Amino acid sequence: MKVKLVMFKRDGQRKDFPISGVKVTIGRGEECGLRVPLLSVSRTHCELTKGQDELRVKDLASSNGTYVNNRRINDAVLKPGDRLAIGPVILTVQINGVPEQITPVKTPTELAAGISAGGDPGEVIDLEADIAEVVGIEDSDPISALEALATESEEEDKEQ
Repeated sequence: MKVKLVMFKRDGQRKDFPISGVKVTIGRGEECGLRVPLLSVSRTHCELTKGQDELRVKDLASSNGTYVNNRRINDAVLKPGDRLAIGPVILTVQINGVPEQITPVKTPTELAAGISAGGDPGEVIDLEADIAEVVGIEDSDPISALEALATESEEEDKEQ
């Protein structure tokens, strides 16, 4: 099963985050496979688990909760097109290329934050260090950080 989490930058540009491995923890902590470096995201916020024919999300007792399609969940099966909200970050679930067309979603405050997933199982990218290095900020402007990191990531993809 090929799983991607899709988000959109403020300018409407799409950014895909492939999920590799059977289990991936999402949060702001260093041990997480997907890091969201925002204070509104718990250190270990939630966990995605890929089965043979289902994708599950489990909230890991996060402070602000994990939401699927605007409903707070403890544990849920994710389907193609579901919207997963972690803090101010809204991600659309794409499984095996479905849904093919994904439309941008704006959060109530029109905020988005940068996250990064490694292409190899177990690979973790420390986004906080990247943010400080690329744009010279820490947690103060996640939108600018996301845009800078997305641009850098696209340039690296072109070089490979």
